[in-house]
Amino acid sequence: MRAFSLYEGSYSVDSTKKFIPFDPEKDDKKDRKGSLFIHVHPFLIQTAKDLILLDTGLGFKDDDGTLILHKNIKKFGFSLQDVSLVLLSHLHQDHASGMVFEKDGKLQLSFPEADYVVSRGEWEAGYSGQSDSYKTEVFDVLQRSGNLQLVEGDGIVNEQISYEHSGGHTEFHQVFHIAEDKAHYFFGGDELPEPEQLLRKFAAKYDFDGKKAMHLREEYGSRAAKEDWTCMFYHSTKAPFGKVEEIEGGFKVHPASS
Repeated sequence: MRAFSLYEGSYSVDSTKKFIPFDPEKDDKKDRKGSLFIHVHPFLIQTAKDLILLDTGLGFKDDDGTLILHKNIKKFGFSLQDVSLVLLSHLHQDHASGMVFEKDGKLQLSFPEADYVVSRGEWEAGYSGQSDSYKTEVFDVLQRSGNLQLVEGDGIVNEQISYEHSGGHTEFHQVFHIAEDKAHYFFGGDELPEPEQLLRKFAAKYDFDGKKAMHLREEYGSRAAKEDWTCMFYHSTKAPFGKVEEIEGGFKVHPASS
């Protein structure tokens, strides 16, 4: 089993929910008051059976008009048709916009050979109109495709992949485990987006249930340490992969190779 970070870049985002490219070498955070600063790392995992994409990023294109996500997958030697599963933690635009891309003025699936695994509750929440963090025009394309696989609660996709309903960052957020042979990768989406969130205990206002998300981070950290998971951090500013060590009073995260 092999895993890859499909780094899409660094961005600032403010109350408008617009993601603006941010280069720490050139840009000054002081010029973007009231903004959060994040990195975006979709992940690709190759098992004996599948090529799995975990969340799909912002769906931005490079200067040549190529989807950055597509470019990064090809960089590692894969074709887009090789992607057999797209696993979505939740459907906020920085995690789900790359599900589709525009070509010749029309939106189409980014991975037409893949099944897209989405929480049913999250899918319905995305269409509810209660949050501008969702882009329903993206969902419309997937809904018409026949590639949508809606799941509920905790369950199994196949013998390597399982999911758990977590419900901290969004009400129907889910996390994924990919295990094969002796390797175990954990994708926490925005329940565990950065290593730093294991190092300090806090409830975030941007979460649907901040206290639940806080307790989930503690649970995942403890399980990761005991069961030797490799954690994938979607918004990590440094190492996207990490191993967790449980120490007195908290955790320590060690950068890990993919």
